[in-house]
Amino acid sequence: MTAMSILDLFRVDDRVAVVTGSGRGIGRGIAIALAEAGADVVVTSRRADDVAEVAEQVRARGRRAVELPGDLRDPQVRVGLAEAAVAEFGHLDIWVNNAGGTDDAHVKPMTEVTDDELRDMLELNLIAAGACSREAALRMHSGGAIVNVSSGAGMRAAPNTAAYAASKAALLNLTQTMAAELAPRSIRVNAISPGMVPTDSFHRVLQFTEADHAALIRTVPLGRLGTPEDMAAAVLYFASPASGWVTGQNLLIGGGRDGGKSVEHR
Repeated sequence: MTAMSILDLFRVDDRVAVVTGSGRGIGRGIAIALAEAGADVVVTSRRADDVAEVAEQVRARGRRAVELPGDLRDPQVRVGLAEAAVAEFGHLDIWVNNAGGTDDAHVKPMTEVTDDELRDMLELNLIAAGACSREAALRMHSGGAIVNVSSGAGMRAAPNTAAYAASKAALLNLTQTMAAELAPRSIRVNAISPGMVPTDSFHRVLQFTEADHAALIRTVPLGRLGTPEDMAAAVLYFASPASGWVTGQNLLIGGGRDGGKSVEHR
């Protein structure tokens, strides 16, 4: 019999994962990473063509994929994802709440944020993730893992992105609370907080130029911006047996940039 390698602890062979917001950017990287580590994946985001492309990437790695486009602000979509995972694969083991961000392509101080905009941020980044976590937990057995994708902006003052940052900070508290509630069932709940990752929404909202990128890089001790793969590796750790004795934790992934004013926006 071959002895188990430490690398085997990072495998998620034959586990079933749902990754929300997995059509592009960080979510896409997470879905593909989990497939490479052995998981079957339910792929979902609002754009059907993005979902189809990522599902094909999952299948190209020898794993099964289910394609379910939809808006997670719809309660029926949230329940449908969890039910589809169990109906198609027979069980649900990993849930990654990656969907989030903002639909507003402008940054502004809190004094200019409307009530509707504040509600939208809470709905997208907190309520949807919380409801999805509930649906996942109701269907998971011992050994399940929920991973929330928060933001470095939720860990400190975030001028001009207050509503977004506040919703992500609330997600970190939800992570800790659900970790405590689900620990007796051996279901772990952890979070990652990405720093500056130049995804489509990063460019759309913050409207950075190449010169802005260079200035930002100078604020990062490790000398570069993040990538979806940086985030996916951390999610794989939290989703796999490698973190079997870890719950209620948040990992900031920001290249060593952990102080001062925050401009992070996923």
